[in-house]
Amino acid sequence: MGNTQKGDGIRFKGRGLIQLTGRNNYEEYGAHARLNLTKAGNENLIAKIPKYAVDVSLWFWDRRNLNTYADNDDLRSVTRRVNGGYNGLDDRKQYLDRAKFFLL
Repeated sequence: MGNTQKGDGIRFKGRGLIQLTGRNNYEEYGAHARLNLTKAGNENLIAKIPKYAVDVSLWFWDRRNLNTYADNDDLRSVTRRVNGGYNGLDDRKQYLDRAKFFLL
């Protein structure tokens, strides 16, 4: 996660539609979006400006190549790549099934 300074865990907490966390992710997305998200206060831009909340989520999805797993209906792999584990997998499965019911 790259949290190297005291307070980084809270400062670079989950923000955006896919909860971006950690100094490294904020730095990588900041470089992509041409934003200095490590400047004090700028880390909040992801939460305050809807454009960035959506863009950071799309960036994360693309950067982690998550469409490959989603296209194969591999919820476990998507969950692990987003969360680093399987927390909330059962709930996520229920939401996915409901979305499929309405969309497919």
